[in-house]
Amino acid sequence: MGLLDGILEKLGLKKGAKPLSEVSAPTDVQAKYMQDAQRSTAAVKIDVADVVTRLDGMAKKYPMKLNWKESIVDLLVLLDLPHKGEDLKELAVELKCPDNIITDSFKRNMWLHKAVLQKIADAGGKIPPELLK
Repeated sequence: MGLLDGILEKLGLKKGAKPLSEVSAPTDVQAKYMQDAQRSTAAVKIDVADVVTRLDGMAKKYPMKLNWKESIVDLLVLLDLPHKGEDLKELAVELKCPDNIITDSFKRNMWLHKAVLQKIADAGGKIPPELLK
């Protein structure tokens, strides 16, 4: 399973994937988020296609300020997925990042962020157009 599959799975957008609230062994942050959601709603499940609402809610509960709307690293951290340089390079290869930017970490990460958001949208996630530019 590639990192993109992990992202889609965590968001409940991969066929047969469990929504984030049902993933086994959640991190402490995810567990706290799920407990808060259970207290505030009758059902934990959020519309799996409403990615922005889900991620914004998770980010509000996260102990560090994360800007998932602009940073691929922050998005991966929020989803509790690997986010080191090697992981990002593997994701870039998986998504067929252009060779001329794959070695430039800044340009690669900017490209990756847009590419991942587009893949999320392609999988049925609601992503506002301004985040895909």
